Amino acid sequence: MDLSKDVQMDLHRRMVRIRLFEEAAGKLAEAARLPGFLHLYVGEEAVASGVCATLNDDDHITSTHRGHGHLVAKGGDFRRMMAELMAKSTGYCKGKGGSMHISDLDLGMLGANGIVGAGSPIAVGAAFADKYRKRGQVSVAFFGDGATNIGAFHEAANMACALHLPIVFACENNEYGEFTPRNHTMAITDIVDRAVGYGMPGVIVDGMDVVAVHEAASEAVARARRGEGPSLIEAKTYRFYNHHGIQNLGLKYRSDDEVAEWKQRDPIFTFEERLIEAGTSSAEEIEAVWADLRDQIADAIQFAEDSPLPTADQVLVDVYTTMSAVAAGMNGDAR
Repeated sequence: MDLSKDVQMDLHRRMVRIRLFEEAAGKLAEAARLPGFLHLYVGEEAVASGVCATLNDDDHITSTHRGHGHLVAKGGDFRRMMAELMAKSTGYCKGKGGSMHISDLDLGMLGANGIVGAGSPIAVGAAFADKYRKRGQVSVAFFGDGATNIGAFHEAANMACALHLPIVFACENNEYGEFTPRNHTMAITDIVDRAVGYGMPGVIVDGMDVVAVHEAASEAVARARRGEGPSLIEAKTYRFYNHHGIQNLGLKYRSDDEVAEWKQRDPIFTFEERLIEAGTSSAEEIEAVWADLRDQIADAIQFAEDSPLPTADQVLVDVYTTMSAVAAGMNGDAR
């Protein structure tokens, strides 16, 4: 696939946006300036960027506990994202969703999800609505290799294929489910082998190569938009940091050599080398992108720190499940 300079620079910018946001969030968490857990997407930027660059604003995506990268790649606002991570009222979810439940419905980002594998059924629901309304929209479910061992994923994949829905299943295979290597939890090597069981095409791509991801996603999204049904993309990728946060917290489950080897394939830096070698961009242009986005990150952090915390009267606003549970309890119907 021959990509224009505009498309290539867009892919680069999306990846740098993710990297700088995640690095900044990680440092804030280590300094105890963010509450809760923080699962970083550093190393996997090519997957979210390559896929989301093929989507329209009204297309839908569902995410994971490692979901900041997906929202950033879909066009998420730094200020509202950082405010949400700091539990401020100006955040995407008014400070009540936090890292693992951040969303932007206006961008079609239906939410990060703290439950492994739970995003796929939501994406299938969105894809069903997309097909029913006949607006040509597509849904993408992002999930990790570990999620393919969860019943919800299998049910979602089966239903999507049975109903011929416009959806792409995007597996980010980083070889680890939390702290456990993939080969300890499944007998197969390639997740894509499971696609045939549901009756959909599947493809393996280098998840450290944003152009390869973009090419595969373009074909899968176009196929879904034409009404030809689901596809599965398995992107072989790697997260550079711990399961959550930056430090390993004393738990050694990957060798230093393994991590170093994957970092040699950094999706951003290797792509930058290709851009410069091909004459598509210059080192000065690339540095200008980093400088501009660093300024935007600094602005977002300041905005979040200056924003107020939610007040007591906002605690139950938009929290429908809790409201229902409280009402049931008050009526004596709680079980």
